[in-house]
Amino acid sequence: METYGYLQRESCFQGPHELYFKNLSKRNKQIMEKNGNNRKLRVCVATCNRADYSKLAPIMFGIKTEPEFFELDVVVLGSHLIDDYGNTYRMIEQDDFDINTRLHTIVRGEDEAAMVESVGLALVKLPDVLNRLKPDIMIVHGDRFDALALATSAALMNIRILHIEGGEVSGTIDDSIRHAITKLAHYHVCCTRSAEQHLISMCEDHDRILLAGCPSYDKLLSAKNKDYMSIIRMWLGDDVKSKDYIVALQHPVTTDIKHSIKMFELTLDALISFNKRTLVLFPNIDAGSKEMVRVMRKKGIEHHPNFRAVKHVPFDQFIQLVAHAGCMIGNSSCGVREVGAFGTPVINLGTRQIGRETGENVLHVRDADTQDKILQALHLQFGKQYPCSKIYGDGNAVPRILKFLKSIDLQEPLQKKFCFPPVKENISQDIDHILETLSALAVDLGGTNLRVAIVSMKGEIVKKYTQFNPKTYEERINLILQMCVEAAAEAVKLNCRILGVGISTGGRVNPREGIVLHSTKLIQEWNSVDLRTPLSDTLHLPVWVDNDGNCAALAERKFGQGKGLENFVTLITGTGIGGGIIHQHELIHGSSFCAAELGHLVVSLDGPDCSCGSHGCIEAYASGMALQREAKKLHDEDLLLVEGMSVPKDEAVGALHLIQAAKLGNAKAQSILRTAGTALGLGVVNILHTMNPSLVILSGVLASHYIHIVKDIIRQQALSSVQDVDVVVSDLVDPALLGAASMVLDYTTRRIY
Repeated sequence: METYGYLQRESCFQGPHELYFKNLSKRNKQIMEKNGNNRKLRVCVATCNRADYSKLAPIMFGIKTEPEFFELDVVVLGSHLIDDYGNTYRMIEQDDFDINTRLHTIVRGEDEAAMVESVGLALVKLPDVLNRLKPDIMIVHGDRFDALALATSAALMNIRILHIEGGEVSGTIDDSIRHAITKLAHYHVCCTRSAEQHLISMCEDHDRILLAGCPSYDKLLSAKNKDYMSIIRMWLGDDVKSKDYIVALQHPVTTDIKHSIKMFELTLDALISFNKRTLVLFPNIDAGSKEMVRVMRKKGIEHHPNFRAVKHVPFDQFIQLVAHAGCMIGNSSCGVREVGAFGTPVINLGTRQIGRETGENVLHVRDADTQDKILQALHLQFGKQYPCSKIYGDGNAVPRILKFLKSIDLQEPLQKKFCFPPVKENISQDIDHILETLSALAVDLGGTNLRVAIVSMKGEIVKKYTQFNPKTYEERINLILQMCVEAAAEAVKLNCRILGVGISTGGRVNPREGIVLHSTKLIQEWNSVDLRTPLSDTLHLPVWVDNDGNCAALAERKFGQGKGLENFVTLITGTGIGGGIIHQHELIHGSSFCAAELGHLVVSLDGPDCSCGSHGCIEAYASGMALQREAKKLHDEDLLLVEGMSVPKDEAVGALHLIQAAKLGNAKAQSILRTAGTALGLGVVNILHTMNPSLVILSGVLASHYIHIVKDIIRQQALSSVQDVDVVVSDLVDPALLGAASMVLDYTTRRIY
């Protein structure tokens, strides 16, 4: 699976972008020379447990691949070295890292006093290690008590600290530890824009904050492999199917141990009642974990036929297990952070992660005080599939972090500078992020053509791709996926960060589920089609889908003449007649997603047949298909062509020929256009009387030919109270694509870095 948003090769940039990367390489070289005869940066990575290693390992692999820049020392401590927690240091050795130092720092007891004593023991042992290694910088992850000991030791020994995942909010004692490490750290790598803003609000120096995303996402977004069933069978049994099992991972809440143990007991009871195969991971080493293990054994979980209880699962395999699970339940940060990358439904229990940013795949049960409440949550979530979320990363964190490390000037003063008080509003100072253009992939499914475009935040179409729209479902969906993958790859070269995919299509659409319910006759085999899932699974991006008329209205709201207006209506005059209604700044969909079918307003009881099966609709008079029908009739009767006109034999007669004939004085063509414009005008009058908008926008290729007739009909037919409502022609070049893009840009920028 490709990932997007970061460019590693200078050759992919042109103009000022290429110049920047040349200058950056030159600057890195100057810094290395300044640091001392091209001396390598000595980096110490300290890992305390299985969870932080999953975040640190991608960085360690990245450092290892650039030996000309870095020397890596690995220090292992904490629960890695305890048999009851799986001796997880072995997975570091299996990854072919040389462990420089093993420090036994855990005082057993699994209570509050043991946690304090463990911090003290680490503080006693670490100075000798750091004096021996003499690192230039220590990388510390997260919010664990072990990490606090590491940061305290390094800070007091004048060693620079790079803190991963600062600025996040969870809701327990971890917050206090995390923010304490932030105050000790000299450099910060954060995962979300909110976390970045929190760090700035905490008076950290903005120039020393890198908004990179979560390093674990570098592996997550390319993790779904074809051999996942063998991993599922290995951990859960040969008879288990994908999406038909649960992963449970619950830790104690150290600020309320008694309640968290009770909640764990209720969770196990609910899982037993739910009667699905479940993989239960042992809790971490926090105070209260021993009591939680006792609860597991008291209920016989280790011997229950529906349960598999394990101390540790290698991260690569754990990814596969949660990616293909029917649900994940518990209170692990993994559930609210990493699992969103796969759209797997998650039930987050209690307060341990209450402050985290989450995707829509997470259902919170904050007061998990009854078995029934947890059981109801399982029934609601199990087996669902949500859009893939990239709140915490886009798969390119490690290259950004390595570049950030290379930019560190060891000659700069070690003393931290705090920024009081202004909180800067600008985005991350990572130059790649500044230069990247936040963009959307926009897809327009027309009756003839299938178009995909890269659209910037300002509404600029950076690049557009067009293919004939295939007639069959299978060919069409394959072509959409192919074009989107190619466009997303091209976006990297154009330095565009793709935030999501918006799809505009004809027919009735359920935008909540991303499903085309009923399409137009122009787009065959396109009913009850789920567009969101295949695109989201392929691109690991959120996907939005809506009707083309609604998309035109959204385009006008964001980029066009409807910008800032509370109420307006857009009418599309193209092959068919469609539209969209904005009321109180929001798009109207209707109870069955059938609102704004403006082309099927009836303006005559005995009018011509319409494609919808009725007759007398606006579309039967004023659409491109209707004008084409009338043009053919005239041409068959030799009444279309006038002096100065000709139609080649291999060219089909269409609406544009009728318009050309009318301009050249063909009275019959002029009469047909006047009738079409009158029908459209009567429809607009009905809209004015029904919706009373402040503006009507005519969009599409025929809009400019109808505008004057429509205004005349309004003056003749509308109530005086609405005759002053303005009717204008859209000035947007491509409203369908811009509207599809606006669904992405309006929503994702609220929460995606």
